[in-house]
Amino acid sequence: MAAGYVLLLLIVTCSALEKCKNDTDVFLQELSQDKPKDFAVVMYDSFGKMGSGVVGGNVNQPGSLHECLSVQTASFSGQYCQVFISQGRAVHFVGICVPDSCSKTQVHMMVLQGKLKFHNTPLIPPLPPLLVNNSLRRVLWTTCLPRTVTPDASGIACLVLCCVIVALPLAATLVTAVKIWRRSRQVPPTEEPSALSMVQNGDLNSFSYSDMNAHRLKENDQGNKSQQRFLSRCLQQFLQAFSLQTTTKGVLSTSTSVKGTYLSLNGIRALSMLWIISGHNVQLTTVSIDNINNLQASLETNPLHIFTMKGGLYLAVDTFLLLGGLLSAKSLLSSIQRNGDTMSPRLVADYFFKRLRRVQPLHMFAMLLFIAVTSFFNGGPYWEKAKTSGLECHQYWWTNVLLINNLFGQDLHCLPWTWYLSLDFQCFATTPLLILAHRKNKVVFAILVVALLLMTILTNSFVTAFSRYGSFLVGVLFGMFLKEKKEKILKKKWQVALGWIASLSIMALVVGVNYALPYGPGQSSVPHAIYGGLHRTVWATAVTWVILACEEGYGGYIMSLLSLKFWVPFSNLSYACYLIHPFIIFIYIGLQETPIHYLDINFMYLFLGHTALTIVLSYVMTVLVERPFILLKWK
Repeated sequence: MAAGYVLLLLIVTCSALEKCKNDTDVFLQELSQDKPKDFAVVMYDSFGKMGSGVVGGNVNQPGSLHECLSVQTASFSGQYCQVFISQGRAVHFVGICVPDSCSKTQVHMMVLQGKLKFHNTPLIPPLPPLLVNNSLRRVLWTTCLPRTVTPDASGIACLVLCCVIVALPLAATLVTAVKIWRRSRQVPPTEEPSALSMVQNGDLNSFSYSDMNAHRLKENDQGNKSQQRFLSRCLQQFLQAFSLQTTTKGVLSTSTSVKGTYLSLNGIRALSMLWIISGHNVQLTTVSIDNINNLQASLETNPLHIFTMKGGLYLAVDTFLLLGGLLSAKSLLSSIQRNGDTMSPRLVADYFFKRLRRVQPLHMFAMLLFIAVTSFFNGGPYWEKAKTSGLECHQYWWTNVLLINNLFGQDLHCLPWTWYLSLDFQCFATTPLLILAHRKNKVVFAILVVALLLMTILTNSFVTAFSRYGSFLVGVLFGMFLKEKKEKILKKKWQVALGWIASLSIMALVVGVNYALPYGPGQSSVPHAIYGGLHRTVWATAVTWVILACEEGYGGYIMSLLSLKFWVPFSNLSYACYLIHPFIIFIYIGLQETPIHYLDINFMYLFLGHTALTIVLSYVMTVLVERPFILLKWK
């Protein structure tokens, strides 16, 4: 029996090999004719061919995906494949069009054996040795893109869950709208006096024993319906939390009248988010740039890249960590104050629960959406390279659920940009311990703070996750300081002037040194080590001055800028913006059939387009996913 299965397998395999060989021969023979048929011309035309600008990095040859897929013959259809090749300093891919009867392995063997030729000229010619300083070429691997995508079970399940999550607020919105419409059409009934009111008013003539019995029956009926009332209250709370009539309130409002709000934080949060989008706009697009070498050179010489990858892009993340520490300390201290100045375990548990309710629903929705999109989306030549940035969601989704994905290697990340959420929550978990130490013994607290700051500086080059803690710790200390101070600290003009000079000088120095240091992987030196150990904590300290000066009335034009009402809606949407903007960039790259040419004006337009679409989609995700779970009362 086993021998029969092996024989059958060999027959099927040989048959597939033979069909691939015959179909490929038909294509190559037709191509060699004086007047080849249209399908052969189209297949040849869709092969990737070398263009100019190889020195600048234009080494990938994607060809034409859709032109290849348009080929239909009686025997086969066109299949688009990519051959990845290493030659000298260039690692690139070439798009080829072969019959769909050939498997990925068969295509790879044909390339290795040099069978794809046109008039004895290889259809995949090597790059000129003059341009890559090497003539030795090595075929690395071959991949073939499917004509249609067949989603797996996880992709289908994630899509269904996304649809259910979105359907809940839409259903709640519809039910709420119907209830409002019915209420507007109802005529208020005439109220009749109750038995109790008749007794109290002395209206005994109209009150009889039959009325009392009816009243008792009514009370009994009300007792039996207590469970229905409970369910009704739960439904009412759900409708209030999930309906768009509720969730849309205040999201786009420019009002900043909430007591205790630091007005400067809206501008800081919004500008930091724009900085992150600007950096990712360049960083994530590099997989499809045809002049990557020109971009690398521009990073070293063009001052505009201070706003992208060369000005300390990740300082914006440290700013968010600073704000997270500040607000977490303020929130916990306010809760302790309302709880009779008592820090109970229940209060701390509630503190953590509120944070998880704030972060995880939208985070989990983003993960589900990414898995669904990558399962159903059939992109272009650059889609495979783009989606590998978060492909590990199928295997490592649980690290995002537990908020520990930052503790794994970069190649093991699900949604790699969400490492910040895990780090922020881990830092957030230390706030109760710091406040408890401060309340118990201020000397021990001071020693602990100094030790933590030294550790963040000294371990920066070894433990990236812990090195970021310095910014959060500065935020916690600053939040405690703002909560406890009774009067203004800045009372003299020389204090204000000195503070602003020092703060702005430090921020300019941090950004300037980052711009001056050599850029790229593997760069390490004593200046890199010193800068890496100090710059994040120093930057956070400088930002705290900006907040303090603005809140005490010495912000001047900077306060006017940061407190603009224009920033308030964008600040409200900043969390959703952080989660969704890489999706938009990935989808844009995945839809490209030709490479993107780096020019400052091109990337400025990409930044504006990505930002606009990010804001629109962030609003949708905020009102449909984020705010319902925040507004839902968990009692």
